[in-house]
Amino acid sequence: MKKLVSAQEAAKLIQSNDTVAVSGFVGIGHPEEIYKAVEERFLSENAPRNLTITTGAGSGDGKNEVGLDRWAKEGLIGKIIATHFNMLPGIVDMIAREKIEAYAIPQGVMLHLYRAIGNRTPGVITSVGLKTFADPRDTGCRLNGISKDEVVALVNLDKEYLWYKAFPINVAVIRGTTADEYGNISMEKEALRLEIFVQALAAKTSGGKVIAQVERYVKRGSLDPKTVIVPGALVDAIVIAAPENHKQSVLESYNPAFTGEVRIPLDSIRPMPLGSRKIIARRAAMELIPDCVLNLGIGIPEGVSAVAAEEGISELLTTTVEPGLHGGVPLAGLNFGAAINPEAVLDHPTQFDFYDSGRLDLACLGMAECDMRGNINVSKFGPRIAGPGGFVNITQSAKCVIFCGTFTASGLKETVEGGKLVIAEEGSAKKFVEKVSHVTFSGEYAKEKGQKVLYITERAVFEIRDGLLTLVEIAPGVDAEKDVFDQMLFRPAVADDLKEMDARIFRDAPMGLAADIAGKAQ
Repeated sequence: MKKLVSAQEAAKLIQSNDTVAVSGFVGIGHPEEIYKAVEERFLSENAPRNLTITTGAGSGDGKNEVGLDRWAKEGLIGKIIATHFNMLPGIVDMIAREKIEAYAIPQGVMLHLYRAIGNRTPGVITSVGLKTFADPRDTGCRLNGISKDEVVALVNLDKEYLWYKAFPINVAVIRGTTADEYGNISMEKEALRLEIFVQALAAKTSGGKVIAQVERYVKRGSLDPKTVIVPGALVDAIVIAAPENHKQSVLESYNPAFTGEVRIPLDSIRPMPLGSRKIIARRAAMELIPDCVLNLGIGIPEGVSAVAAEEGISELLTTTVEPGLHGGVPLAGLNFGAAINPEAVLDHPTQFDFYDSGRLDLACLGMAECDMRGNINVSKFGPRIAGPGGFVNITQSAKCVIFCGTFTASGLKETVEGGKLVIAEEGSAKKFVEKVSHVTFSGEYAKEKGQKVLYITERAVFEIRDGLLTLVEIAPGVDAEKDVFDQMLFRPAVADDLKEMDARIFRDAPMGLAADIAGKAQ
C-alpha cells in the first residue's frame, strides 16, 4: 500500500465525529503541516466536524497562530480531552463560552490511558488525582457546564482509587524526523520522543488510522533499527512537511544541543539577574541534596537549574522534565520541555512511570493560588484555563514538593538593595486566598502521605503545620504585618521558631551551595 501522501490527502482521512489523538508538547513536536491542512479543509469544505481532540500536552505558541489552536473553530471541534491548555487561547475561549465540551486529565494519566487503550484494557486505575479537581467528588475533570461525561470514577479496592476510563481513538496524528517506505519512524532530530508510539498503538487497536508527519523520506531498510520509535506496521500515511512546518520548536529550526548531537559548555549560560525570580530559585535550590533527582516545572522553577549551573553543582543533580528528559539544563518559555546537554531522553509515558514510582527526591513547581490548608491551584481561574499538565502526578509522587511563586502578581515591582528585599510597588493580585477555586494539589492528601511541602516566595517561606499554612521564614527588609499578612486573604499561623531567610540569597554573588550539599552527604 502506498503510504506517502500529501497533507491534503492525509486531512481527508479524518472524518466528522472522529476522536483524534495529536502529538506535541508546548512549543515542541507539533505536526504543523497536518494542522494546517485540516484547518484549510474545514474552511473550504466545512469538514471534518465535531471532532473529539485528545493530546498529551497541548502544543502551540500561545497566540492562536501555530499548533493545535489552528483547529479552534466552531464546528470543527466538539470536545477536547487534554492535560495542558495554556498554549491554546482559542480553544480555551471556546471552553469558556461553552462551545465545546472539555475535560482536563492529569498528564501522566492521559499518557497511560493511551497505553491502556492500545493494550485493550478498560483504563487506568490509580491514586493520582485523589482529593483534587479530578476526583469525581469534586469536578471529575470537567471544565465547563456542558461537559457531562463520566471520564473518571471512584473505585474501592484495598483502598480508594480513581478509574480513568478508556475510549476509542479513530486517528492518531504524530510526528517524527524520518520515515522509510514502509512507514518506520525515527526521531533523531526531534527534541523529545513524546508519546507517539502509544498514540499510534491506541489508534490501531481501536481500528483507526495513523498519520505521521516527517521531514524526510528514505528507502526501506535505510534506518538504524535502534532509532525506530514507531514501526511501519502501525503507520497508514506519511506526510513530508515543508521546513517551515517542521521546526524543532516554535523558536528553533534545529539546535543540535537539544538532541545530544553536540554538548555546549555550561559556563556559556548567563547567570540570572538578582531579583524576585532568582531569590525564589535560590531558596528552592537550598533544599537540594547529594545525587538529587528533581523535576522542574515551567516558569519560576526553571530558575533552579540556572542557579545550579551558576553554583557549579549541575553535575551533582539529575534534573528531569516531564516529557522525558534526564540531565542537562532544562529550557524555558516556548522551548520548555527541551534541555541543553540532556543525558537521557525517555518517551513521555515512561517518564511518568518513573515519576509515579516515587523516584523523584524533589519537585519544584509553580504556585498561582494557595489557601490556608496548603491547597494549590495552577489549573483553572474562572474562564482562564491552564490545565494541570504533569502537576498532579508529580506533586503526589515526589518525596519533597516545593511550590515557587512571587507573593503577589499583576504590577509587582521589587529590587534587592544592600542585602534586603525592597518592594517598590505591590502587586494588585493576591495569591494567598482563603480557599482555592480549583484544587490541583491537596494539602490534606500530602499530610496523609507524610510529604515534605514548602511554599517559597521572594519574601516569605511557609509549610504546613497542624493542617494550617504556617510562616517559617521571612526575608530581610520585609515587614511581616504590612508586606505579608496584609497581602493575604487569611491570616496564617506563625512558627515559634520563625527565621530570617539566608542572607546569601540576597547578595549578588554565588552562594557556595556546593559546600552545603557536600555537607549534607556527611
